Amino acid sequence: MDLFGGTIRTLEGSLDYAATKNRTIASNIANADTPNYKAKKTVFSDMLETELAASHGAKRTHPKHFQFSEGEASSYRVLTDRSTLFNHNGNNVDLDKEMAELAKNQIYYQGLTDRINGKFSSLQKVIRGGN
Repeated sequence: MDLFGGTIRTLEGSLDYAATKNRTIASNIANADTPNYKAKKTVFSDMLETELAASHGAKRTHPKHFQFSEGEASSYRVLTDRSTLFNHNGNNVDLDKEMAELAKNQIYYQGLTDRINGKFSSLQKVIRGGN
């Protein structure tokens, strides 16, 4: 019997994603003046797999080869963006973009925490017998 259903696990994974994204953005902001630092971003793995398949044409040619989508514990990844150059010192962190992403992520995280608090509040009400 699954007490919480899939909602709590989904919210837990979403909170984990938001926390990872927040750490990635904070790292980018902290390294905004570091020479040759390349900005990182957190993306969903299905987006990554689509990109990899399109750009590299990765195929499994033998049944004993590893599959590209297996073995991942999470549904997102942190990637380094090496394709752009924003500053003359080799750094590609756009501070305005990072601050906007940070604000957006904070709103997302707050919405998730409100939803999970509501879920636990409902469970608590049921446990108390509706009081």
